[in-house]
Amino acid sequence: MKLPLLYDVALALLLARGRQSLVAAAGVTFSITMFIALLGFMAGLNQLLDGLVLNRTPHVRLYNEVQPAPQQPIDRYAGLGRRRHNFIRSVKPRDELPRIHNAGAIVAALRRDPRVRGVAPKTQAQVFYNVGTINLTGTISGIEVEQEARLFDFGSYVVAGNPLSLKTVANSIILGKAAAALMLVGVGDVVQITTVKGSHVQLKVVGLFQSGILELDKVQSYTSLTTAQKLLGEANNYVTDLQVKLHDFTLAPPLAREYAQLYELQAVDIQTANSEFETGTSIRTLISYAVGITLLIVAGFGIYNILNMMIYEKMDTIAILKAVGFAGADVRRLFVAVALAIGLSGGAAGLLCGFGLSVLISHVPFHPASLPSVQFYPVSFDPVYYGIGAVFSLVTTYLAGYFPARKASRVDPVVIIRGK
Repeated sequence: MKLPLLYDVALALLLARGRQSLVAAAGVTFSITMFIALLGFMAGLNQLLDGLVLNRTPHVRLYNEVQPAPQQPIDRYAGLGRRRHNFIRSVKPRDELPRIHNAGAIVAALRRDPRVRGVAPKTQAQVFYNVGTINLTGTISGIEVEQEARLFDFGSYVVAGNPLSLKTVANSIILGKAAAALMLVGVGDVVQITTVKGSHVQLKVVGLFQSGILELDKVQSYTSLTTAQKLLGEANNYVTDLQVKLHDFTLAPPLAREYAQLYELQAVDIQTANSEFETGTSIRTLISYAVGITLLIVAGFGIYNILNMMIYEKMDTIAILKAVGFAGADVRRLFVAVALAIGLSGGAAGLLCGFGLSVLISHVPFHPASLPSVQFYPVSFDPVYYGIGAVFSLVTTYLAGYFPARKASRVDPVVIIRGK
């Protein structure tokens, strides 16, 4: 049978059951709208949370951890003999600083590696913030400000002051916002700290930063690499950490093992350091897809029920069509076309409504106290979600129309007409 004629008949059936067809299309529209909005919102939320980790966490961290000597002096004493053993308790670590030896050469080699996007050296210093007669425990990280801003988006976490002031202002510090609140200081004030060696140093506050983790903001501060080395009384080649950013962070685990063996350092990759966080992201994504697909399947059942009722009520019409020459395959194509028409119209409207709802959500103000850089609810407009929604709308409506259509194609016109 010619397709134009089939389409004309399909249109007539749709118009004859206009209200039911509209309800079915509205069900598809609602399902696609919520599918797009839900996945976009959850993906945006995941990207926001992932950014908190990815922006502030190196893909590979190289450090020199203080560990006990693998071989104790008594192990070298040959007088014990083969049948004797020594038992040592409370083994003390080796008497050495947690510095990375030959850090300059390692940094230069890493920066020549084509897999590496950048390297940011860091020096950690444990200090006490002096607040009157009270000493607050703190940690100061000496950083190369430009590298930290380029690789870890450090500037977006500085809520007051200019991060580049660490480079231009001598003996300066960027305090955590929570620590500054405890000490009642702000930008331009001077804080006094005591180093682990007992030295008293005054540092000028040139900025405040907020990481989103309150306990971290109470103890963590930043200064320039040179100032941190001075606080520790070490030379300008004293570095405790090398933070490596890669072009492809999925290479982090094998590269961490490679660098650890090559440079004889401890190394930890971002996947290992944040394995629990990645699990939470995967679960949230899985739940979003499950809920969205469930909505589409429910809409498919609605179309299936409507087509079943349409076939039941149009048995005489089907019998007449077959009596005048329509084959069973033509009848099947006819009702599949009706289902696809509902799916296409409802799916197209759903994609537009889903996009509109996502835009609306992305303009809703959202000001979490722990995330000063966030102004609105995060929403992802990834075209993949729209493609998945379109494909699922067609697949579910096709399957919802195929089974009733197959039933209609098997109708015996003689039995129907004789019954009438």
